[in-house]
Amino acid sequence: MKTRLGFGIGDLGGNLYFTFIGFYLLYFLTDVLGLSAALAGTTLMIGKIWDAVTDPVTGFASDRTITPLGRRRPYIIAGSVLSLISMYLLFSIDAGGSQTRLFVLATVYFCLLSTAYTLVNIPYAALLPELSRSYDDRTLLTAYRMSFAVLGTFVGAGAVMPLLGLFPDPERGWAILASALGAVMAATALITVWAVREPAHSREDVKGRGFFKTYVEALGMKVFLQALIPWTLFIAGTSMIQGALVYYFKYIFGNEGLFQLALVGLLTASLLFIPLWVRISGRIGKKNCYNIGMLIMTAGVLLFSYSGGNWSSMTAVIIITIAGIGLSTHYVMPHAILPDIVEYDSVHHGGIRREGVFSSLWTFGSKIGQALALALNGWILSLFDYVPDAVQSSRSIMGIKLVCGPFPALFYITGVLILMSFPISREYYDRMIKGEAGAL
Repeated sequence: MKTRLGFGIGDLGGNLYFTFIGFYLLYFLTDVLGLSAALAGTTLMIGKIWDAVTDPVTGFASDRTITPLGRRRPYIIAGSVLSLISMYLLFSIDAGGSQTRLFVLATVYFCLLSTAYTLVNIPYAALLPELSRSYDDRTLLTAYRMSFAVLGTFVGAGAVMPLLGLFPDPERGWAILASALGAVMAATALITVWAVREPAHSREDVKGRGFFKTYVEALGMKVFLQALIPWTLFIAGTSMIQGALVYYFKYIFGNEGLFQLALVGLLTASLLFIPLWVRISGRIGKKNCYNIGMLIMTAGVLLFSYSGGNWSSMTAVIIITIAGIGLSTHYVMPHAILPDIVEYDSVHHGGIRREGVFSSLWTFGSKIGQALALALNGWILSLFDYVPDAVQSSRSIMGIKLVCGPFPALFYITGVLILMSFPISREYYDRMIKGEAGAL
């Protein structure tokens, strides 16, 4: 239980970061700092691309690191400290001045924060395949992790607006709140460092191919791509919705505060249905659970997008809450699928363990998806003549609706079609571990 809870709590801080940035950074840059929507979207894209580029380097290095603390934990310690510092710097930028100044400062500090996230998240994700080789135990460990992740989402998104209301100076409020969240991120990462013990490794265990050959080989695995591409597309769709929800309630329903209620409904449904999806996956498999969940999410966002101007605001809140039932699978199933791919790689490549490599590519995919989504949000809003903190035209309202429904739905449906071909079921996995020829 110490391992389950200690491992799980690490993603409270990680998901707090992911959610806080996804829901609020674009809004902070445009409506608090006064950066143009196009430049704000570009800042987020650059930061996420930098974030993604550093993932393979960190994963490769952690696979080959031998210290008394293990392969992963030294990086988690360094990243946790940097998280606290960079959260403060990014959200303490003074508003006003030239667009160039705001753009440069925001981009540099966001890249620094993204580096901190990489140093924590890549080694953290690489821990799971080392804690158990059981097909079902990994789903259970992931359920603990994602239960804390949903709690992190509550903190990172649901507590922000109410807490900001306590500060008479909004700019100072953002700085203080971001610093507090950075402290939570650092503390939860350090708890994982204390609670989890890595298996011992020798230099012989961590030998492998060179950097480029390793990643070319990993990206050449069809089985890996059949999971990685859908994961990236699902992240893109979900990130678009995260970044646009606050705009939807503020400008279409005229009730920014109602965003908090919708968020609580979405996340509560996601959290409550995690145990049920874990049980269902024991019957129909992880892949099928994930696809069903994403189809529920697709229907939900399309109905939600249609609701503005057609149905009441409370109907929209109910719709987004029901969509959370599908989003619940997005918290658990992809992270339970990845360790099975790590075992597949080990079986087919002489027992070499490359958890860091696959975790870095997995996170690389998520960050590319998030970068694409956040940039698209900013560019689409700009294309449809969005004006920060003003009455929006019918054209800009249409842009907000597009990023809350049709575009995310397109990403979801494409991902489902690709994931359908992913081959590793429980039966396949058991044969593979036993070394039966039929699985190889």
